[in-house]
Amino acid sequence: MELIDRIRGVLHLVADILVWPVFAGLIVLIAIALIAVGAIAREAWERRQGRVSQQGRQTQEALAGAALGNDRLLEVEAVVARAERLAWAPILRLRLLVRLGPALGLMGTLIPMAYALQGLSEGNLPGLAGNLVTAFAATVIGLAISVVAYLMAAIREEWTRADLERLTLKAETLVRSEDGGDSE
Repeated sequence: MELIDRIRGVLHLVADILVWPVFAGLIVLIAIALIAVGAIAREAWERRQGRVSQQGRQTQEALAGAALGNDRLLEVEAVVARAERLAWAPILRLRLLVRLGPALGLMGTLIPMAYALQGLSEGNLPGLAGNLVTAFAATVIGLAISVVAYLMAAIREEWTRADLERLTLKAETLVRSEDGGDSE
């Protein structure tokens, strides 16, 4: 057996090992995406009702407390920076789904395609058809996860930018009102 045949055998073994983690990963991403859809729907409902999230209330309380401290400007900036970090975290997780969905979908496509081609070479048409269905399903699922996550990230990003603009304005107003309206 030549070296290239051994390398092919190792690659085939690795692909065989990866098929189940890839499919399990797609199922996990589906669950994460569904949970994220529910969370964004709940947040949209709360925003329509004019409710402030618990994180928003905590940030407002921290901001009010920081505006009364001795190092008022630094404390307010720290509260705003922490709020920004917390606000962008869900968007970063959604962006991860945007990238992982197609990657796992492609892997979930190519691995069964190898089996489909092997079935074709052996004349096993039912095996070929079954593997092609699995391959295309993985592609569709991976892309669907990505599209849904992209749309949710865009919505959350818009909300986050608006929230942070309001927070920054409030922080500046608090600092200026405590300074007596003087500018530095």
